[in-house]
Amino acid sequence: MIRWGILGTARINRRVIPAMRLARRSDLISVASRDRARAEAYAREWSIPRAVAGYQTLLDDSNIDAVYIPLPNTGHVEWTLAAIAAGKHVLCEKPLALDPADVDRIATAAARARVIVEEGFMYRHEPLTEKVMSLINDGAIGTVRAVMSGFTFALDSAPNIRLDPALGGGSLWDVGGYPVTYAQLIIGHEPKMVFGTAHWHESGVDEEFMGMLRFGGGATANIYAGFRAAYRTWLEILGSDGGLTVPNPFKPGPIETLDLERNGALERIAVIGSAEIFVREIEDFEASVLDGAPPVVSLAESRRTAGTLVALHAAARETGRG
Repeated sequence: MIRWGILGTARINRRVIPAMRLARRSDLISVASRDRARAEAYAREWSIPRAVAGYQTLLDDSNIDAVYIPLPNTGHVEWTLAAIAAGKHVLCEKPLALDPADVDRIATAAARARVIVEEGFMYRHEPLTEKVMSLINDGAIGTVRAVMSGFTFALDSAPNIRLDPALGGGSLWDVGGYPVTYAQLIIGHEPKMVFGTAHWHESGVDEEFMGMLRFGGGATANIYAGFRAAYRTWLEILGSDGGLTVPNPFKPGPIETLDLERNGALERIAVIGSAEIFVREIEDFEASVLDGAPPVVSLAESRRTAGTLVALHAAARETGRG
């Protein structure tokens, strides 16, 4: 069994805590908050046995094997490194880091401590993603020429950490990693060239981002991330012999339908997914920690992701504010 602790009381915990309890080899035993009263109230609400004040206090607990880190983006590197130093395995929400050099620091520390560190892209563990990649690798649409993908949802008017530059805010860092990582997964490597443009919020972060990636061999990817439109996710892959449309790539439901077009014919392919998302992510993490299986999202991939996102953001800054 993996004995888990959670650093913080973030909203996403509402999906992860049930997943930990459904996973076969996980036991959630502790939650930490900077405020003791908040930690204790949260522990009562979610029936977590222990509540502690301060993240380091949880890391110092010898009864904890692994931690889940859902903190604001700028806290990911600091507390991942602190967890590694304490000998804990780490599942950290995306983005793992805002600089590829920080991923290198994490990788070096994790190798030295012999612990698993993985960036949390839940969709990577789902049967829908496995099916998409199987079709592409089997040549169902021929050679991939273009990928078009995006993730958008509308933020309300209340203050939100996603719009705070001091906390690593912005739509590219928040949801832009999804289309970027999927495009790089499909193509198999990072792009050779990027272009980016953004609509900038008054706080200074991007609240809408549009980017283009050009890969070696001529394949391209158009990506979109934003907080200014209603919730929607999409993925379309164009190949030399056909096309594949994935209506719900990043938060797949229990049953999804892929549209495969080739030779003028449309084939609809049903894919059975997870009754409860995040469970497969936790179970794959269990396999890495307990069985020695390689992480689904490697630190090498996380470094590529950070590098591409940094390059896109820099490109958008160069194009100016719009």
